[in-house]
Amino acid sequence: MRIFLGLAFALGLFLLTGASDTPYGPKYNDAGQLIPPSDYREWVYLSTGLNMSYSELPSMMGHSMFDNVFVDPAAWSAFKRTGHWPDKTVFVLEVRGANSKGSINKKGEYQTEERMGFEAHVHDEARFKGGWGFFALGDNAPATVLPDAADCYACHRAHGAVDTTFTQFYPTAKPIAMKAGSFRAE
Repeated sequence: MRIFLGLAFALGLFLLTGASDTPYGPKYNDAGQLIPPSDYREWVYLSTGLNMSYSELPSMMGHSMFDNVFVDPAAWSAFKRTGHWPDKTVFVLEVRGANSKGSINKKGEYQTEERMGFEAHVHDEARFKGGWGFFALGDNAPATVLPDAADCYACHRAHGAVDTTFTQFYPTAKPIAMKAGSFRAE
């Protein structure tokens, strides 16, 4: 009976703490490359931007794009409690084309099926200088962290509203950070 109660207690503790075998958080291969999360579209949706750019230079694309941002559910749950993104947070930025001609649409733009870009912003204190790493993801191939000299690091350090993230663009997260006192206005 003692063994049974001990196992039941351990199982309950495992379930309550979210144990280390959680499906969320970054996953790496043996070479230390990030394995792109295949289920990110089932994660918490934070925001969509249309034709966003962090540069004053004119766009040379000649087309419109939507930027969709998702964060893993465990990180979102912790953020709602603390106003900070916890270690092992994974953000995914998905870029999709915009189309205005199709089906019954007469005005405005909608997202296309084609994914034009795919990136990750990962909080992993043990792996990355400054705690955060950026990845340019391919379709499903593991990705190597971008070097610390990449522009994204300096931009996020200078302009990130919470923990080097662009939480200022996430309408459901911004008020949480402001209430928690973790929001840094420019």
